[in-house]
Amino acid sequence: MPGADIEICEDIADPIDWVPLLEGMDAVVHLAGVTSRPGISDERFDAVNHRATARLAAAARTIGVPLVFISSLSVQSGATADHELTEVDDPQPFGAYGHSKLAAERAIAASGVEFTIFRPVMVYGDKLRGYLASLARLARLPLPLPFGGFRNRRSLLGVNNLASAILFALRTKAARGCVYLLADPQPISIPEIVAAFRRGLGRRPGIFYVPAAPVRWLAQARQGSGAAVATGRGTELVVSVEKLMSAGWAPVTNTRIELERMMTAAKARNP
Repeated sequence: MPGADIEICEDIADPIDWVPLLEGMDAVVHLAGVTSRPGISDERFDAVNHRATARLAAAARTIGVPLVFISSLSVQSGATADHELTEVDDPQPFGAYGHSKLAAERAIAASGVEFTIFRPVMVYGDKLRGYLASLARLARLPLPLPFGGFRNRRSLLGVNNLASAILFALRTKAARGCVYLLADPQPISIPEIVAAFRRGLGRRPGIFYVPAAPVRWLAQARQGSGAAVATGRGTELVVSVEKLMSAGWAPVTNTRIELERMMTAAKARNP
């Protein structure tokens, strides 16, 4: 940053004079925030995700640079949805986290800054977490898995597609003033995830059919097991990215390709 003495601040909820830090910038991409996890107070969510974002947006407006804000699908939905979600759906914020992100979006819109807002689904990268990490561990087992009965689908978002969407927003003035849902182009089911992981390991899918309900019951009876975490995702969460693609964004990859690639890379690191 030209000419500025930069002081590193560990907490963006602290008062920060953003204006001198933004001088000389072409744009601001705001991804920082408190994520939804146990032990975070409603006040903390609001202070970091909402009020700090409002101050940053006001500073960007003062400098005259556009802001790309990474919000969350929690603004619009909880962990499940009974239909394919689009931007037309009214916000139904999930928990204090979702409410704080929605408040941030509204503060950005009210600030007068040029903005693009993304509401991404769960983002995955080379370091898998949550139920994807559990499914990866199961996929490594030298056993067939009884997941053929799991037909529910979920939209995910790879970090490469997240990065490409951000670049699209920075380069496309027509995207200013818009809110977009963001996900990989096609939702994916549990057996498809396992099959992708096993292809990455150079193996066949090894999946056979058993009705989902008894498999889920058996897995959840083993509290704390990876199977319980993985098969607990028994409902759908499907997101449409048609609005963003109609604006000109093209995903650079899809979920199956990325999961296969990541497992191949993980196998190379840890044979």
